[in-house]
Amino acid sequence: MKFIIVGLGNFGAYLAARLTDNGHEVIGIDSDMAKVDSAKEKITHTICLNATDKNVVRNLPVSDTDVVLIAIGEDMGASIMATAVFKELKAKRIISRAITNTHETVIRAIGVDEIIHPEEETAERLSKKLEMKGVIDSFDISDGYNIVEVTAPKEFVGKTIGETAVRNRFNVNILTIIKMRNRPNIFGNMQERQKVLGVVSAQTMIEDKDVLVLFGEMNDIQKILDLNEE
Repeated sequence: MKFIIVGLGNFGAYLAARLTDNGHEVIGIDSDMAKVDSAKEKITHTICLNATDKNVVRNLPVSDTDVVLIAIGEDMGASIMATAVFKELKAKRIISRAITNTHETVIRAIGVDEIIHPEEETAERLSKKLEMKGVIDSFDISDGYNIVEVTAPKEFVGKTIGETAVRNRFNVNILTIIKMRNRPNIFGNMQERQKVLGVVSAQTMIEDKDVLVLFGEMNDIQKILDLNEE
């Protein structure tokens, strides 16, 4: 896929680098040359330009880009203006970062429905990790449903997914299992690494130190976490 990331602060630069690492073509844009220089070795293309200037932005391959992400966080005015410019140039898909409620209201008024709050989302995931013992990571879906990574309860170890009867007992599905394996790194030292099993079945065995990726409501998932307290 092709992406244009506007704003190469910490969030924008990291996202652009990750997308590049995953094989996508990314154009990273910022009006600050220092930020452009800092990111140029990690991103497919970097350009120093003012994304609020329609005459300049129209020279970008907007029509050939799958996603434009406005990642500007420090300057709300610049974020709103850049969003409006790409909207006017009929970008296929625009995702904008919002810092405040007012910021989000204005962006929605422009006609952008995909709005992200990276700081809030990170804080929410971290809060679950801190307050719920056994939670490794979590992702809110909607209406109280979450995808949560948890350490396999001792009661599940040595059993197949079918034998745990997790769906009938807790109304929770195990989407996949992450296996933790010690493997040598490039220096020959043993390092713990993850291996995702992919699609699992009722016959998949749960082992010690496995990480279960669960889907369900948080109050039901909490019942599984409580097993380690018994």
